[in-house]
Amino acid sequence: MIVSVEVLVALVVAGVLGLFLFGLRRRLIQRPGGTFDCSMRAAPAEDADPGGKGWVYGVARYSGDRVEWFRVFSYAPRPRRVLERPAIEVLGRREPQGSEELALLSDAVVLRCEHKGARLELAMSDDALTGFLAWLEAAPPGQRVNVA
Repeated sequence: MIVSVEVLVALVVAGVLGLFLFGLRRRLIQRPGGTFDCSMRAAPAEDADPGGKGWVYGVARYSGDRVEWFRVFSYAPRPRRVLERPAIEVLGRREPQGSEELALLSDAVVLRCEHKGARLELAMSDDALTGFLAWLEAAPPGQRVNVA
């Protein structure tokens, strides 16, 4: 009986510690400022049904000439993906379709992009999209920027 209580207490402590570390990590990511909620996935082929598959919820942070993207449900201290401003090409935007409406945040807009030859989609709020496009267009003189 005492062993089972000790095991239960250990599990509760481990759960609370895990939640605390999630919160601490999110706080450390947001500390420098310039963060926004942003889901990401590899873009499906042009003729494929977009569906809601493959979306990963994350937080993006502006850092100079790059956007660092972190998975929300991870303990990793480093970004999962780094997008450099000169290498981002915006191909278009659209509203979520079908099951995407369930997979993404309610006010999300999907931005189709290409980064170093890889196609990807970013889903963010309309306000975050405005800020992201302004950040892209604010590139220093001489940098090629393509914003659809």
